[in-house]
Amino acid sequence: MKKLLIILTLLFLLPALASDYGLYNSENYRFYQEPEEQTLFILDFSNSMTEYLDGQSKADMMIETVRNLLPLINPNSFVGLRVYGQRMGFTPMEACRASTLMVPITKINKPSIENALEKVHPKGMTPITFSLKQAIKYDFAGFRGKKHIILLTDGGENCDESPCKFVMELIRTRKDITIDVIAFNISDEEDLDQLKCTSLVTSGKFYTANTAAELAKSLQNSTNAQKKVEAKIITK
Repeated sequence: MKKLLIILTLLFLLPALASDYGLYNSENYRFYQEPEEQTLFILDFSNSMTEYLDGQSKADMMIETVRNLLPLINPNSFVGLRVYGQRMGFTPMEACRASTLMVPITKINKPSIENALEKVHPKGMTPITFSLKQAIKYDFAGFRGKKHIILLTDGGENCDESPCKFVMELIRTRKDITIDVIAFNISDEEDLDQLKCTSLVTSGKFYTANTAAELAKSLQNSTNAQKKVEAKIITK
């Protein structure tokens, strides 16, 4: 009887203890419920994003589009931000490790994402594969359920790796990762093939965008934002 009373007492006190120690609160409900899907933006800040398109740098166009997109995302969504190419290094190897998680995956925090985007500037290489590896190994660590990556890039991998080969190996053991790719102002067919493979192999979607409007449509569709719009899309 005493054991039963102890068990019932612990069950009654557990939620309160969890709240006291930060395991559960209104901003983080993972203690009781895993989010059905976590989304990570991986955005390109390589040097080529300084190029101008329709009178605006591609980086500024990307930042403005993401900023406009944030209010349309479900406020209960779990969203994070990783950037790459935001710094150079003394060696090519260092430049090819320029990938940083700016905002961890948590219940969407619009000001944090906006502030992070203002702090980074296009400078370096395009380490797409390294960024994907870091995201899957570290950024999604501890999460269960579906994991959704939205990769936006204006060029293909240039760090002697292949994102296509990486995801082909990945899907042998992981079925919880989906990668949508937005190819922004890319004309090189080899780069497009690599990026298309990266998305379609993971059952993701592949978008092309050459204007601010097309970029906005692609991002809105990929995030299932509240305003449903059409985009130029290639799927299986």
